[in-house]
Amino acid sequence: MSIPLHHDDWTGGTEAIVFETCDACRKRWYFTRSRCPTCGGSVTRSPSRGEGTLCAVTTVSRPPAPELRAYAPYRIALVEIDEGFRMMGHADDGLAVGDRVRSGYRRLGSVLVPFFSAMKAPLTGAPLRRESLT
Repeated sequence: MSIPLHHDDWTGGTEAIVFETCDACRKRWYFTRSRCPTCGGSVTRSPSRGEGTLCAVTTVSRPPAPELRAYAPYRIALVEIDEGFRMMGHADDGLAVGDRVRSGYRRLGSVLVPFFSAMKAPLTGAPLRRESLT
């Protein structure tokens, strides 16, 4: 049995993260599969907002391939995406476990890769007035 290839996300050069959800048990995962790995149900592909929480981050100083040497050192992150799956991508310096992040995309040579940066905290409530600070 072959798994269908999809080119509607960053692996095909499109600036998008796409995840799958089981139509029967509602489990979610990141890697393309022809059936649900939990119950065998059919799957639906959906775009992700690419926002989540940083679970782990490391700096790669010794790249695993000669073509990556020009980019070292670089940071790799594991992110718990808000839609309920984990994925890895490249990351900004200065990120720490627990930080809220948002994906963007960068070219690593000729390949497009997800790149996570810190989310800016949204403004909530009324703006602060100068007299409220004294």
